[in-house]
Amino acid sequence: MTKVAIIGQGYVGLTIAAFASKSYQVVGLDNNQKVVDQLNQGISHIEGVESSVLGAAIASGNYRATTNGVDIADAEIVVIAVPTPLDKNRKPDLTFIESACKAIAENIKHPVLIINESTSFPGTIRNFIKPLIEKLSAGAIEHEYAISPERVDPGRVDWDQKNTPRLYAGLTPSASKRTREFYSTFCDNLVEVSSPEVAEAAKLFENTFRQVNIALVNEFAQISHALGISVHEALEAANTKPYGFMKFSPSAGVGGHCIPVDPSYLAHVAEGLGVPATFIERANEVNLEMPKYVVSRVVADNGGSLKGKKVQVIGISYKPNVVDTRESPAELVIEELKRIGADVNWHDDVVGNWHGQSSSALGGAEIAIVVTLHDVVDKKALLASAPYVFDTTGKLPGAKGL
Repeated sequence: MTKVAIIGQGYVGLTIAAFASKSYQVVGLDNNQKVVDQLNQGISHIEGVESSVLGAAIASGNYRATTNGVDIADAEIVVIAVPTPLDKNRKPDLTFIESACKAIAENIKHPVLIINESTSFPGTIRNFIKPLIEKLSAGAIEHEYAISPERVDPGRVDWDQKNTPRLYAGLTPSASKRTREFYSTFCDNLVEVSSPEVAEAAKLFENTFRQVNIALVNEFAQISHALGISVHEALEAANTKPYGFMKFSPSAGVGGHCIPVDPSYLAHVAEGLGVPATFIERANEVNLEMPKYVVSRVVADNGGSLKGKKVQVIGISYKPNVVDTRESPAELVIEELKRIGADVNWHDDVVGNWHGQSSSALGGAEIAIVVTLHDVVDKKALLASAPYVFDTTGKLPGAKGL
């Protein structure tokens, strides 16, 4: 049975491992020993990957996790599925990809197919990953290289790895062919594009499109408030048009690993090419400023100051019904509340622990700010939890809101 090494066992890597282990022998390489130990016990830490599925793969001998790079030495296919975050200056940080390349160069001494699933700027597989691995291995091995960017939305049950169309392209026709053969065992719809750069750019633009439109509707929410009208009513009215309009809803900002991050990768490569990324940069600014705007609205409704007042932030995850807190706008809301002297705690019915703290019981505050509203939340109890409730989701009738 063909052996596949998947570097990174997070949201992307573990999901791929679960699907691929039905047809391949999979080894998942991760640098977190605690995660690896749990995985080898059949305990999944990722939503969408059931522990029963993981346990079945382990029992069949088709999956195991490791922190030891030597364990990927006999792989024939290597998938890079590591985070590609932003650094403190909100510029692309390829540190994790560099580490993955190092693991490949140090441990694999025969030609393999290397597929990058990590989202990055166009040219990453051709101009960064391939040259780095060749440099680290002294050019002694001729690997094949391809890109197939991850596109699955965590928490969705209607679209997953199997039915979400998968883009792919190799640096050579042979690499493209092998990539298609690999993914065809667990993906229904494979879309080959003419070059890796097209696939990389398409992934970035998908999320840039959402970032820009979310920023636009967030700006519209501010304009609507200044006009004294309901932004939600205006959006519903616009949405009656059967063509030429796609509804987006205002919020406290954007979160997750994709929408707040991917546009900056596209803007980065644009800057290097001397092309202004005006819309992208402005969209980033608008969405990053929304938490401050939300707090300013709450301040204005509560006598012009929140100093010393007890405020509870509801919903820490970046979207409803998931435990993922990456880039959550709730964190920026909390930072701003603390900056102006509020006494802040948080409550989340899905996220039990965050930054070493546990979720507080609902209630006991003078002000509640709803950032994320999970389906399991008792809306009546939430409305009764504080004298003043500000809802950023537009899904809590009876509360103040955007």
